Amino acid sequence: MAYAAGLSKTQLLAFKQCARKLWLAQYHPELEEPAPHLDAALETGRVVGELARQVYGPGEHITFEAGQRGAVNATRALLEAGGSTPIFEATFDHEGLVVQVDILARGSEQPRLIEVKASASVKEHHLIDCAIQAWTVEQLGQPLGQIILAHVDAEFVYTGDGNYQGVFVEQDLTEPVRKLMPTVPELVGQARATLSSGDEPDIAVGPHCFSPHDCPFYPHCAPAQGRYPIMSLGGNKQRLFDLIREGYQDLREVPEDDLGNETQQRIWRQSRAEQPYVGKGIATFLAALERPRYYLDFETIAVPRPIWAGTRPYEVLPFQWSCHIDDGEHELMHRAFLDLSGESPMRHCAEQLIATLGDAGPVIVYTSYEKRVIHELKALFPDLETELSAIHKRLVDLHPLIREDYYHPDMQGSWSLKALLPTIAPELDYGHLGEVQDGFAAQRAYLEASNPETSPERREKIRQHLLDYCGYDTLALVKIVAHFSAA
Repeated sequence: MAYAAGLSKTQLLAFKQCARKLWLAQYHPELEEPAPHLDAALETGRVVGELARQVYGPGEHITFEAGQRGAVNATRALLEAGGSTPIFEATFDHEGLVVQVDILARGSEQPRLIEVKASASVKEHHLIDCAIQAWTVEQLGQPLGQIILAHVDAEFVYTGDGNYQGVFVEQDLTEPVRKLMPTVPELVGQARATLSSGDEPDIAVGPHCFSPHDCPFYPHCAPAQGRYPIMSLGGNKQRLFDLIREGYQDLREVPEDDLGNETQQRIWRQSRAEQPYVGKGIATFLAALERPRYYLDFETIAVPRPIWAGTRPYEVLPFQWSCHIDDGEHELMHRAFLDLSGESPMRHCAEQLIATLGDAGPVIVYTSYEKRVIHELKALFPDLETELSAIHKRLVDLHPLIREDYYHPDMQGSWSLKALLPTIAPELDYGHLGEVQDGFAAQRAYLEASNPETSPERREKIRQHLLDYCGYDTLALVKIVAHFSAA
């Protein structure tokens, strides 16, 4: 980047954060926070923000109801009036650089700045974020005491009484943040220069476009790609971006000598041939699977604010499963579990699963996720460990088998279920489903449906969407096995 030449990784991250804050302040001061349902990370951040206000409150909450300028003025008025209660989302504007402090904890001569993060640990870019915020606040004549980062404690166990005290771990970052703060003015200056230049920053795409978060402008900045983009090769991202910078637009153009492992070579060969690859062992393995065969998929929630007693933040908790059953004698059968009562669903989920799967026959899944869910259920219910462990041993994961023995050029370097299905069962189009078409949508739908304020009509509609989506996943497994068994 012309205005960020020679910056270290830490400085570049800081530069990007400064530029974003300045851009919002300069070009979109009216913007409120984006709608939380648009993105899983935003939804998580919203929930963690509410949780922080509950744990650190009561206090004053600054909102954007009156716009950005209104938030700045409201913060200034509260500080001038004095008081000891915390200010949530305290908003400061220093010469167009606008920051929102998650918690400005008053009560002493120099308030504490507390940045709240949804992650379960401190990340490098967290220090930069704190440094920008602290520098901006102090430039406005408000000295700060401690600079704290509060992150979610993944080991916190909720007791079910509405008390979330202890869900955050506070890390005192005052010393490392103050060491970073002298670098902020130069970064702000560079960001201002970039914004006022009228030219797009002259920097090639690379791994930095996805660190610490995906850049929404990547599709705009990335060079045009052919039918089979370079990134579809997978592997070392830096090497892939080097190929893009060398001018390659389609992976078929890359010389064979520049390829790495066998996976890259297979993707390259099949893309050039425009033909799928099917290994010799896949049909033999799948055809030999005994019956009955159980095709299983879970839907889960993993939220930062625990809902039920005895659970932890981000613990993977199932509320639904689908199972298609092929016994070799009858038509394909389907069984399902879905609890939208709002009560803890995990025990009933595990018991119904044990009853449905019996004690013999492979349990077919895609990726190791179901293995993780069953492991979590064993930890929650030790009295069911024997039965759940037996199911665990019966799991047959199709993903590594497919990855080893199949590739279609249209998969574009991905072996996800949604990338695989169109190449073998195009009739199973997730786009034809209702409002639940992915795992995050399923989690969001569950939380809405299990809310007691949701109407019965709306709950029933969501129930059908969830059943359709999860059932699609297990029907897809049936199609995969049938397709490759006949290959």
